[in-house]
Amino acid sequence: MDGLRSHADDHRLLATFFVCALAGSGADRGYHHQGIRLRLLATRPWVPHRKLHRAGRSPAGDFFCLSTRLVTTLRCPQEIRRHRVKWVQALLVVLLTTCFLASSSPEPEISYFKQVRDVSISAPRHQNYLVVDAAIWSHARPDLSDLRLYDGATQVPYQLISERAATFAQEIEAKIVNLAQRGDHTEFDLDVAPVTEYNRIHLAIDHKDFLVSATVSGRNDLPGTSSVTSPTPSTLFDFSREGLGSNATIALPVWSYRYVHVRLSPGILPKEVHQATVAYLQEKKGFWTPAGTCQPEQTNQKRNSVFTCQIPPSMPIDRVEFEVPASRVNFRRQLSVANERGVPIATGSISRIRMNRAGTTAISEDLVVNIFGDYTSKLTITVDNGDDPPIPFEKVQPQSLERRLYFQPQGKTSLKLYYGDERLTSPVYDYAKFFREDPSVTQAQLAPETSNPAYKGRPDDRPWSERHRVVMWAAMLIAVAVLAVLAIRGLRNKAPV
Repeated sequence: MDGLRSHADDHRLLATFFVCALAGSGADRGYHHQGIRLRLLATRPWVPHRKLHRAGRSPAGDFFCLSTRLVTTLRCPQEIRRHRVKWVQALLVVLLTTCFLASSSPEPEISYFKQVRDVSISAPRHQNYLVVDAAIWSHARPDLSDLRLYDGATQVPYQLISERAATFAQEIEAKIVNLAQRGDHTEFDLDVAPVTEYNRIHLAIDHKDFLVSATVSGRNDLPGTSSVTSPTPSTLFDFSREGLGSNATIALPVWSYRYVHVRLSPGILPKEVHQATVAYLQEKKGFWTPAGTCQPEQTNQKRNSVFTCQIPPSMPIDRVEFEVPASRVNFRRQLSVANERGVPIATGSISRIRMNRAGTTAISEDLVVNIFGDYTSKLTITVDNGDDPPIPFEKVQPQSLERRLYFQPQGKTSLKLYYGDERLTSPVYDYAKFFREDPSVTQAQLAPETSNPAYKGRPDDRPWSERHRVVMWAAMLIAVAVLAVLAIRGLRNKAPV
C-alpha cells in the first residue's frame, strides 16, 4: 500500500497494527472481531507521504485513510448467504404449495359415467332399495363411491348399507336354587332377577360325552303358582370324543318370568351343574349374493378335496357356503381357503350332527366358512378328509354380503343408476344422516347394464403438479441441492473477509 513508513528507512523491525472494518455493515473489531492484521513495511525515501494514520506507532487497531477512488463498498458475505437462503426458501414454498395443493372434489356429471341402468319402481310412495350385483362390482369403483341415482338431471339421495347378520346379547348370571337329584334326573330353579326379558339360558356343565334333553317351565313365584312349559325341549350334548363339538344352550321364546324350572334327563349329576346365565339374543338375518362359481379339481391328494373358484373382478368375498346331501350326517371337516397368490385367507370347519342316544336326538349343522371381505379373482378351497371318504358336495358357492342402496322415489316409477367414473368420491346426503329402514321397504328392479350414450369422459382437471410429477420432483431435488451447497460453503467460510 502507498505510504507505509517507519521512523527509519530499511532497518526497523516490522510493526503490527490493526485495520478496522469500514466497508462492511458490522461493528468494530473490538466487539465482533471483524478487523484484519497488517504488517508495516519500510518505504523508500522517494515515497512522498504517508497514507496510513499513525503508522508505526505502538497502539494497534487505529484508523487509516484511503482515497475514495480506491474504496468499493462490498456486501457482507453473511448478508449474501442470507439473501440466497431466503430466495431458495421462497422457491421451495412455491414448489411445495403447487405440489400439494389439492384440487376441489370432482363433481358428478352424467356425461362422465361409463355405465347406466334403468331402475323400475313398483312402490313409488314407499322406501325402495337396489341390490348391488356382479355387473356393478365389475365396472364401478371398488368402494362403490361412484354410484349415482338420477331423476332426469337431478340426483336422488341414497344410503348404501351392508346387510350383514348381527347378534345382540348380554349374558347375566342367574341364581341356581333347589338344585337336587330327583329319581334318576337332575332338577333346579333359576332366579333370573333383575333380567326382565330373555330367550336363551346357557348352562356350564362339567361333564364330557353326554346327550340329554332339557325341559323348562316358567313362573313368577316360588312355589305353588301355575307355570308355563316351553313346548319344545332343548337338546344338550357334548361329543368331544367324536370331535363333533358341544351345545349347552336352551332356546326359548321371549320370556319375562322371574323363575325358570329346569329338568334334565338322566346323565347329568347335580354337582356337575356349575353355573347358569340368561340372555336376550336379538339376531338380524344377513343377506347374501352369489359371487362366482367353483369346480372340483382333480389332484393326487388322497386325503384332500380341492375346489377352484372364479370370482368376478372387484367383488368382495365374505363367506363360502357348502351344500351336502341330506343323507350325509355326522361329519366334521377342517378346511382352508387361499387367494389367487396362494396366501391363506381363511380357515375353519364344516359339520353336520344327527345323533340319537336313549331316545334323544341331537341335530346341529354348520356348513359355512367366513372370509371377511377379501378381494381376489380366484379362490382355492382345500378340504381335509383325514382317513374318511370324501364328502360328495352338491355345490360350493362363494358369497358376497349383499349391499343395498336405500332411497325414496318421491312418487317416481323409474330412475337411472349411473356408475363408472373413477374420479368420484362418496356422496354426502342429508338423507343418509337421518336414515331409518322402513319395515315396508320394497326392492326396485335393475335393467341389464348398458353403455352410457352420453359418455364423453372427464377432462384431465388434475393440478399441474399431478400431471407433471417428474418436473416437480426434479425442481425439488435441484432446490435441495442448492441449499446443500450453500450450507457447505457457509461452513467453510466462517472466517470473515
